[in-house]
Amino acid sequence: MTTFNRRYHITTFGCQMNKADSERMAGILEDMGFEWSEDPNQADLVLYNTCTIRDNAEQKVYSYLGRQAKRKHEHPELTLVVAGCVAQQEGESLLRRVPELDLVMGPQHANRLQDLLEQVFAGNQIVATEPIHIVEDITKPRRDSTVTAWVNVIYGCNERCTYCVVPNVRGVEQSRTPEAIRAEMVELGRQGFKEVTLLGQNIDAYGRDLPGTTPEGRHLHTLTDLLYDVHDVPGIERLRFATSHPRYFTERLIRACAELPKVCEHFHIPFQSGDNEVLKQMSRGYTQEKYRRIIDTIRRYMPDASISADAIVGFPGETEAQFENTLKLVDDIGFDHLNTAAYSPRPGTPAAVWENQLSEEVKSDRLQRLNHLVAIKASERSQRYLGRTEEVLVEDQNPKDPAQVMGRTRGNRLTFFPGNIAELKGKLVQVKITEIRAFSLTGEVVVRQPVTI
Repeated sequence: MTTFNRRYHITTFGCQMNKADSERMAGILEDMGFEWSEDPNQADLVLYNTCTIRDNAEQKVYSYLGRQAKRKHEHPELTLVVAGCVAQQEGESLLRRVPELDLVMGPQHANRLQDLLEQVFAGNQIVATEPIHIVEDITKPRRDSTVTAWVNVIYGCNERCTYCVVPNVRGVEQSRTPEAIRAEMVELGRQGFKEVTLLGQNIDAYGRDLPGTTPEGRHLHTLTDLLYDVHDVPGIERLRFATSHPRYFTERLIRACAELPKVCEHFHIPFQSGDNEVLKQMSRGYTQEKYRRIIDTIRRYMPDASISADAIVGFPGETEAQFENTLKLVDDIGFDHLNTAAYSPRPGTPAAVWENQLSEEVKSDRLQRLNHLVAIKASERSQRYLGRTEEVLVEDQNPKDPAQVMGRTRGNRLTFFPGNIAELKGKLVQVKITEIRAFSLTGEVVVRQPVTI
């Protein structure tokens, strides 16, 4: 079947891993001769890369799908694909619910998109959700940015948090080799990318499944070793990594981040709850005291580091006193940014069937109270930037003000300042901060005075 000049559209829900998967799938489609369409209704192939972390994300997918299924009755040549975590979780039952679907594929199959589509074009309806060894990335992703890029370093997750569906839908941990990761980064540096975020659902577990140990019995390949391995890749000016798990966040890793100049002083370490009993019920494997020690150690090595995290309120059985322990942790630590969510029961997870579920009213009230505190603390954390000069990597034009460009500080604060995007895109610029908000900054370029001798 000829695919020349056919148009595709991808809608992505959920996390950074999904965004990285979508970029790879877009790269495969363009290799196959498809062209990107901004409008899904003008596309011959529509792909929804789905997320099942929360119920509302899942419901949104079904409403989008309904519209395209209706369109398919008028345009039978339309190819409809559901990828990602909802696809993995629902499998064949998705076809029963939306028989117009051509392909249902779990996240582990993202790199097999061409092979699966060829089966679809041969007249088959395909479900690909069986666990497989993930095929190494061979296709060049269609990157959404020309300045910053994601690089997957480990897929899957072996943790068994009682609220989380990720291990069921993304499979067991599979690390890429340091050689493959470095080769992808060298290519990115060559193409002019300036910043790379190393990605993993549980990135601190990187290398546990790779062969080899040191004489002291340590895994030969760890995230810390990987940072040293890739730090000197030419052209890459900044390194970040996400998402971390407090159980595996070591002082050795913190020391490496402090020593390596390209690693940004920003750490995303979810704590989920500030109460030890709730953490135990969640099977998180650490206490709030241990979490606080990690943050203290980071701040000992890098006093100015930005800390962001994730938190869940309204977990089954959470009492008001336990929720207040979460508020206390947030108040004491002072996060630069916090992703918050009310607990949402997910199919196939232990906590979903517990009888001590909280009412939506209680969950919503706690979420509101937490978000209020988060905004206050983020504003306090922003104060330290006022009058300071920060290094900003320019990524784009400010969509609300074409006279301004925007980028991020090393601490991951979004920063706006006057400038011409054509001249500044991809440049590291020194910016004096003149205005602060809870989650973003405004400033002006510091003009270097020529030195006269």
